[in-house]
Amino acid sequence: MTETQKMKSKALGKTGLYVSELCFGCMTIGSSEANQWGLPTAKEEESFAMMDEFYNQGGNFYDTADIYGAGDSEKVLGKWMSTKRREDLVVATKVRGRMGKGANDVGLNRKHIMASVKDSLQRMNTNYIDLYQVHFYDPSTPLEETLRTLNDLVRSGMVQYIGVSNYLGYQIEKALAISERMGLEKYICLQPQYSLLCRSTEWDLMKVCQEEGLGCIPWSPLAGGWLSGRYKKDSQLESGTRVAWAQKVGWKATNWDDMAKDQTWKVLDAVESVSKETGKSMSQVSLRWLMQKPGVTSPIIGAKNMEQLKDNLGSCYFSLTDEQMKTLDDASYVTPPYPFTPGNTSIRG
Repeated sequence: MTETQKMKSKALGKTGLYVSELCFGCMTIGSSEANQWGLPTAKEEESFAMMDEFYNQGGNFYDTADIYGAGDSEKVLGKWMSTKRREDLVVATKVRGRMGKGANDVGLNRKHIMASVKDSLQRMNTNYIDLYQVHFYDPSTPLEETLRTLNDLVRSGMVQYIGVSNYLGYQIEKALAISERMGLEKYICLQPQYSLLCRSTEWDLMKVCQEEGLGCIPWSPLAGGWLSGRYKKDSQLESGTRVAWAQKVGWKATNWDDMAKDQTWKVLDAVESVSKETGKSMSQVSLRWLMQKPGVTSPIIGAKNMEQLKDNLGSCYFSLTDEQMKTLDDASYVTPPYPFTPGNTSIRG
């Protein structure tokens, strides 16, 4: 990277809102060494330094959630935002998780959403949220209630755009159909898990995004550090790592018991091969693969220190060849189950 190089920008879905090709994930920032789940985080001073570095390289997109650090992540992000021109930033946060002990301190009902958006605005010391996302589906609340409430937030100016995270394809389609029928604001993007070690997102969700014009901002693009090459087949699980944390709390998306298998080592071997061929780190190769996949707008990186951040940012300044993409596609391909099996639909990258 040279001093003149900056991250590119992309339109988020069918909107005219432009975001940087990487998004700074704020789950790993805070004012202490760990959040309420015991996940290692960067302290406030280092968090500020990393967000400055991301900003200086052309990054304008920052994603957090009210439940990260029980609001601590939003507070730290808000303090940092006060050092920048607000109009230069695209700030995203989420609602759905439990934020108190009361019966209505959780969910996507109108009462919780209205209380949560006001709390998030106060914690971040801002007048509006660029992208307000529902964090998970809420089966106890009618979609109409959630969508009407989100529509009211956009109309009030507290929220600019709305998005969804961790939904199934049919849930997205149902929500979009309700919004169309009722003349309400529509979801403009999806935040799913997606990486070389989680390609099931392609079976249905990415098709929904592309057909409906939703942007895609994948979380865990490095599978909790697995795709960085840190873990080897014959290595021992290191304490203090995200995989050790995942093992401790039973987070199946990245824990050792669920991930230390032949398919993972096969993918890592392919990533290492392309890494040597390109002279780029395994993290950079893994991120670049995702950045070049159809429909992906801006992967969310979650660095916990400056070294990791700078390495991740290096993914913006090179491209993988068609042959290299195919090498990674082939190694990471997993035959999908019915009804996504080849013959029923074309799912292979």
